[in-house]
This record gives sequence, C-alpha cells and structure tokens, in this order.
Amino acid sequence: MPTVLISGAGVAGFVLAHWLGRAGFDTTVVELAPTLRTGGNAVDFRGPLHRSILERMGILADLERVRTGGTAMRFVDEHSRRLMELPADFAGGDIEVLRGDLARVLYEHGRATAEFRFGDSITALDETADGVDVTFTGGTRGRFDLVVGADGVHSGVRRLVFGPESRYVRHLGYHVATWSVPNDLGLQDRTSLLYNVPGRMASVGGDHRDPARAGAFVAFASPRLDFDRRDAEAQKAILRERFAGVGWHVPRLLAALDDAPDLYFDAICRVDITPWSRGRVALVGDAACGATIGGMGTGTGLVAAYALAGELVAAGGDHTVAFPRYERLLRDYARRTQKGGDTTGRFLAPRRAWAARTRNWLLNRPALMALQLKLADDRATDLDLPDYASLPPVRRGLPQ
Repeated sequence: MPTVLISGAGVAGFVLAHWLGRAGFDTTVVELAPTLRTGGNAVDFRGPLHRSILERMGILADLERVRTGGTAMRFVDEHSRRLMELPADFAGGDIEVLRGDLARVLYEHGRATAEFRFGDSITALDETADGVDVTFTGGTRGRFDLVVGADGVHSGVRRLVFGPESRYVRHLGYHVATWSVPNDLGLQDRTSLLYNVPGRMASVGGDHRDPARAGAFVAFASPRLDFDRRDAEAQKAILRERFAGVGWHVPRLLAALDDAPDLYFDAICRVDITPWSRGRVALVGDAACGATIGGMGTGTGLVAAYALAGELVAAGGDHTVAFPRYERLLRDYARRTQKGGDTTGRFLAPRRAWAARTRNWLLNRPALMALQLKLADDRATDLDLPDYASLPPVRRGLPQ
C-alpha cells in the first residue's frame, strides 16, 4: 500500500489521515505533543460545505453533541457598560466546538485506519527517486512514499523543504494571547466582555467546561516581536509591559498570568507560499495557507485535507497528478478565507479611539451586522468539491 507520513495532529492532519486511511493508504501521523491535545479555545465550522464533509466523515452527530452554542462578544467601556455586541453566530458559525473536543472526536474516528506517533517530530527529509527518507527527533529513520506538512503556520516540514519561515509568513501588525483565569466576575459560558484602548484589546469570557474558570484574550498592535515561542515567561513579560497601566479588569487578568500553565502567544500573521508542494512533499491547512486568527483556518483545513486526500485517491496515488490538482482546486478558495485574518487585528484593537467608535456604531446597525455574517458564510461555502467519498480505495504502490 502507498505509505504517507503526516506531520501534525491538528484538524488538517486528522482529516487527511481519516480519508487516506479509509482509501487504503498506509498512513502515519507524527505529532510533537506527547499526548492528544485536549486544551485550546473554541473553533467553528459554517455553511453547507463544512457540514457536508463532517457528515461524510461520520462525525457530524458527535460534534453536534459537544457543540458550545457559540459565545456573544460584548464590547464594553471601563465600567463594563455595553457599547456593541456581536451575536454568538458571528464568531461561532453553525457549529462551534472546543478544540480539544474536536481533536478527541477526530482521533477516535481515525485511529483505526492510521498510526499515531506522539512526542516525536521530523528533523530531516531526504527525497530520492522512489521515496522520502525521514529522520525523527529520537534518531529513528523511516521511508515513506509521500510526506505532508499539516503542522501549522510555523510548519517544520515547510522549513525543511521550502526554506526559512521568514520567506512565507507575513506579519499583520498585531499579536494575540490567551490564558486561563479564575471566573471572579461570574461570567456565563456564552458571554465574553471586550474592552478597548487605542491599539489594545483585553477580554474575558466564561469557560464552557468549568464555571469556576474563565478565559482571557488580548490583542495589541505592534511590529513583529522577536520572542522565543517556547519561553512562556518571556511572553508573559511582554504582555505585562504592553498592558501596563490599562484599567478595567486588565490588572486582574495580568495577575493570573503567574499561575497560567496554558498561555498561547503569537503574532497575527498569514502564510503565502507558492506552490504548495515540492516533489513528494505537500503542505495542507495552515502550513500552506494559514492565518493565525480570523482566517477560518479550521474550516479551510477541513476542506483542504478532504480535497488533498480525494485527489490522491482519484489519481491512484500519483502525487505528480494529485498535488497540482489539489492546489488548483483550493488556492483561490483558501485565499478568500484568509482575507478575514488581514483585518482581524484592526477590528479587535483599532489603533485610534475614533476607529473603535466607528466600528461600534456600524455594527450596532442590524443590516450591517447581517451583511457581515453573510460575507463570512459566503467565503466559507464558495467552492464546488467532488464527492471523493464515492471513489474506490487505492491498493497498489505509487508510481516511481
């Protein structure tokens, strides 16, 4: 059977492994995290395209059972008085689930047809005429017919095959962070409060799993910062410095950083790379066309992984045919969904007070709110995909 190594047990990696495994590929997923990731914020799917793929995978009913119902985003002043509110379906789409719940459902459905190797990663790739020789962190080696980087915006596979991240990842002028805090405000799990000062936004929302906990989320305007993505203490220092002197509940949120084991900190950025494949190595999801936040990355990863697997099955495993077809089919769609990420920072944390007032005034108009929701749904659904689920499985080896 054709052998495929997928780097990354995120949405795109899980979905790709699911479809390839069902089609008869010998599929392995390698993931740096030591165990299945059970934390993280909520992610969403919207529109008939996303729902149809989830249904074909057989996981739609499972996700419906753990859906959060979305979270309303209420922008407030320094006294927590309402200025403007975005309904739950603005950010939550049709189906919003916690990232950890999504990972669990995908893993339960995919582990029967794929091998998962947690606590490992790829350190070297050497393509030959008939395969890819892979070296892993622990020094072990393996040979695979194909390798797919589904390892996110900061993809290690992309770096090894295409070159340094600086060539392909564009900073969009903002940084974001999330961490867990005590729910001292008694927030409900479907409400978050957001507070602005020029160039900065701080928010806190109820935890869908634990009423005693809440989640902090901040965004701030800044040129690209040079920070170690593995140094949480340095990241906490940046947040304390950037939000020093901001009122509202910000001092309380910053104080909770001391005991926060789940800090996420990154730049708002976008991946621009052409092509999405080189030889026997391809990229999918955020590694190929990601946006840190606001770019519908979860839904795009779902669609792209389904299409990549489908094109490989349709081509009988011939990557020289499947990889270009997959990219031609998905590129324009992915670029449209990415566009939301280009303006997310400016929307959340306008650099000028008048810009925040204008945002609030506009989105307090029901017609304009409805238009924004429609535009988001249109970006998510504007693609005609073949029904790859009807294709016969691939049982023979790959072409040389």
